[in-house]
Amino acid sequence: MTYQEINSKTIDSWIKSGWEWGTPINHEIFESAKKGIWDVKLTPVKFVPHEWFGELKGKRILGLACGGGQQMPIFTALGAECTVLDYSEEQLKSERLVSERENYKINIIKADMTKQLPFEDETFDLIFHPVSNCYVEEVKPIWKECYRVLKKGGILLAGLDNGTNYLFADDEETFVKNSLPFNPLKNPEHKKQLEESDAGIQFSHTLEEQIGGQLEAGFTLTSIFEDTNGEGRLHEMNIPTYIATRAIKKEALQVDF
Repeated sequence: MTYQEINSKTIDSWIKSGWEWGTPINHEIFESAKKGIWDVKLTPVKFVPHEWFGELKGKRILGLACGGGQQMPIFTALGAECTVLDYSEEQLKSERLVSERENYKINIIKADMTKQLPFEDETFDLIFHPVSNCYVEEVKPIWKECYRVLKKGGILLAGLDNGTNYLFADDEETFVKNSLPFNPLKNPEHKKQLEESDAGIQFSHTLEEQIGGQLEAGFTLTSIFEDTNGEGRLHEMNIPTYIATRAIKKEALQVDF
């Protein structure tokens, strides 16, 4: 079994146990979004500024590793045409549940974002990618695929883990034990820690990979904010553990000779 398959099954089990990020929105939240009252998250605590999105009506949006029936219903209520890609069947079930309940269309695709994305070049106006590439060993290929499937002028909104969480092996977050990078495929101790906590297969990533990788792919970074875990000692001490980024696929420059 590949690490991606392990993570897919692990996330399915979390959702069945009531995982926060696998609980779909209710009818009231959907109706509020139709009236222009809405908020969504890329990271655990802070809401994404509305100005990061621009006008959503009529736009084509890809929710990348974004199943769960939390953000795509809201974007649909705001008039967007949405596609969601995820490898968790339970996450996609939530998307189907909300779309059937609220009677709207959404393109639901079960796929692995570590592979080539099943879309033509320049398909989407916006990609919404909440924290999830901590379950991926190599993130740079993901940024390249995002760049490929976005239209010129398209927006990439991404939630990123900054690696701090992986320093600790105890729930109290008091003792730094692990060196970085955290990679259970190469470090047996890292793998043991994850197995003991039923945490799937996770990886730390540097800012060079996370933000530098976006720049290498061709994106222009336009905005950024930091966020905390939302609970635990690091959160209580206001230590940032996540980053949200807004990047744009710029139009090609016209040069006259």
